[in-house]
Amino acid sequence: MKQINLMIAGFGGQGILFVGKILAYAGLLEGKQVSWLPSYGPEMRGGTANCSVCLSNELICSPLVTKPDILIAMNQPSYDKFVDKVVMDGVVIIDSSLITIQNQIADKQLISIPATQLASEQKLSKLANIILLGGLLKKTKILSLDSIQKALQTYTSKPELLQSNLKALSIGDTTV
Repeated sequence: MKQINLMIAGFGGQGILFVGKILAYAGLLEGKQVSWLPSYGPEMRGGTANCSVCLSNELICSPLVTKPDILIAMNQPSYDKFVDKVVMDGVVIIDSSLITIQNQIADKQLISIPATQLASEQKLSKLANIILLGGLLKKTKILSLDSIQKALQTYTSKPELLQSNLKALSIGDTTV
């Protein structure tokens, strides 16, 4: 695997850093080199947050992602800020419940999932992030579903929360 650089971005409180942590831990479980670099404003909840994750079979020289191969954008300001930085033929995954695309992005693969709407309909509030993660896995296959499930099990404190997260992951997997 060549190094894959991911950027996950949205508002604080949407679980941006959690998704990054799950991706990084799943990468470790698969024996990959990983880096996880969170970034958030002083407000944390409601302010902007983003997280850089690098996955590789070789040493990672810098944890900072300036040209992501994959962008997960959970709100309009994050999409607007990062979409042009995604590499040519990169993957852009958006929460189409919260993001309106003004111009087509011809040189990137766009995956549009109404994650916030789906989470609300399924009574999985605050799990739009995991729905998008499920879509990412289905589209890119960068990590195995088993590793992500094990990472969720490690970082989810209560059994009922784990079941909700696994359901959200499954919803994302079926929407792509």
